[in-house]
Amino acid sequence: QVQLVQSGGGLVQPGGSLRLSCAASGSSFNIYSVGWYRQAPGKQRDVVAFITSGGFATYAPSVKGRFAVSRDNDKQTVYLQMNSLTFEDTAVYYCRMGTYWGQGTQVTVSS
Repeated sequence: QVQLVQSGGGLVQPGGSLRLSCAASGSSFNIYSVGWYRQAPGKQRDVVAFITSGGFATYAPSVKGRFAVSRDNDKQTVYLQMNSLTFEDTAVYYCRMGTYWGQGTQVTVSS
């Protein structure tokens, strides 16, 4: 049984930074790709960043250059560093590994 536990998030002013974490329990973490998604109120859930088991990262155009995804296989944790945050980044953020989802964490960008 795999569990993904998210941490981080919260309230930040425009231009600020936050880091999200997604810690996985269970085995085989090293072979999984992991995605970060977000869902704003009234909108669909979209992928914002993705990292392969080998550490190759891709990003949605809206976050490229501002967000950075990384992973620490020893800690079985994936991170999403979010910089230069804007109002449009406000959403609930989720990590996903295979068919497993984290519980979601709220990110609110507000002045």
